[in-house]
Amino acid sequence: MVSLVYSAGLTGIQGYIVTVECFFSNGLPRLDLVGLPGKAVAEAGERVRAAIQCTGFEWPVARITINLAPADVRKEGPVYDLPILLAILAASGQIQPPAQTDLFLGEVSLTGALRPISGALSMALAARDAGFRRVYVPAGNAAEAAYATGVEVYAVETFSQLINHLEHGERLPVCAPPTPSDTPQDALDFCHVLGQQTVKRALEIAAAGGHNVLLCGPPGSGKSMMAKRFSGILPPLDPAERLEVIRIWSAVGQGAQAAQMAGRPVRSPHHTTSAQALAGGTGKAGRLPQPGEISLAHNGVLFLDEFPEFRSDALEVLRQPLEDGVVSISRAVGRVSYPARFQLIAAMNPCKCGWYGTPRCTCTPQAVRQYIRRLSGPLLDRIDLQVAVQPVPYAALAGRTARSEEEHSAVIRERVLTARARQRDRLSGLGLHTNAQIPPAHIGELCPVDAAGQNMLESAFERLGLTARAYDRLLRVARTIADLDGADTLGASHIAEALSYRTIDRLR
Repeated sequence: MVSLVYSAGLTGIQGYIVTVECFFSNGLPRLDLVGLPGKAVAEAGERVRAAIQCTGFEWPVARITINLAPADVRKEGPVYDLPILLAILAASGQIQPPAQTDLFLGEVSLTGALRPISGALSMALAARDAGFRRVYVPAGNAAEAAYATGVEVYAVETFSQLINHLEHGERLPVCAPPTPSDTPQDALDFCHVLGQQTVKRALEIAAAGGHNVLLCGPPGSGKSMMAKRFSGILPPLDPAERLEVIRIWSAVGQGAQAAQMAGRPVRSPHHTTSAQALAGGTGKAGRLPQPGEISLAHNGVLFLDEFPEFRSDALEVLRQPLEDGVVSISRAVGRVSYPARFQLIAAMNPCKCGWYGTPRCTCTPQAVRQYIRRLSGPLLDRIDLQVAVQPVPYAALAGRTARSEEEHSAVIRERVLTARARQRDRLSGLGLHTNAQIPPAHIGELCPVDAAGQNMLESAFERLGLTARAYDRLLRVARTIADLDGADTLGASHIAEALSYRTIDRLR
């Protein structure tokens, strides 16, 4: 007798259906797993054998063949433990074969408890698209898998609980997706930042238009403090964006955390992080790379402190994702692409000693230029706002008790939401969300400049030696500034403010 139980696998962040086939034949008792099983899959037999005996069933005395179809795709991870267990019991007649509209996922412990797996949401979405009606997942994956609307998701804690549901009518409840809060943390509010109005204005522009920012200033000027508060003025994730975020985090086993996340994701890797860790990779031979830091920051913020201290190969990894919003990785085992549309917030000192522009600086002009040139021109071209951060004056520190004078993040966020609404109305026909995404072909149409602004642009283009990419990004920033002002046409004041955020160009 051949029994069939349906499960799913994961390639990148895309799920696919896997059919688990079980066949009993004559011969010495043994278990054969075929269908390109990885190491974790090949070890499933011992886990399943113990779980069957610990839950009161009998291990069949027969030659058992388990096939995981499609047989030409490598299967990884312990996700197939539960369907293998069900297939063996169904083939031996100890339980009724599961319905062909049911799909099962989960790692099984030796006692029959179900443990969470990676990629549950993508697999549940694949099940929905393939016409399955019910998906059974470990309880630890229920929060993320429930975002797969159109299919019933059941959270299972133990194998015995699943059997009672399938065989004895003790029905499990259908899981609903959680409702995470999008309210930013009160502890990280811009009202705690004293002074620095110019930098706050630049970050407001960045949040309104989806632009990348580089903060350049001496130690202790508040660069990291402001960057950590940046996510608090961003708009909340819409349902489609949240689904993308959870799928990516689920692929690395953090789907439950993403499902409960308040606000947008924020990633802040250390400057010793490798290029592989940023772009995506894995040290496990024969497996496709997993999402890296830039993909985990998709639809959110990637904060890189001590920007020039990152290895040059790690920084250059950012160039393609900053331009295309996707990272493509090729390895011997295959090629995979991950979404990577994030906002880059980078912070750096202006020189090696950190005090350039103040009497405390000990660096020569040549040393300053050499330090700045650790950042390549093509990378800086992709950063829209380059902001000089000045030391906090004593007057601001002495008046720190008057925090009510500083704007709260909620006030800034309201202006950001208003500007985003203007962009949404303008860009909806193009399928875009922010000014930073305006393609070059539409810049002339969507970023009209008056005569005074054109004259200023022409002068700045020659004086700063701007590239065509930097010119386009300058117009996108000016477009966002105009949106914050409620203006339809870009004027000289909008162009002048956008030009003021090109600090590193002048230093280079």
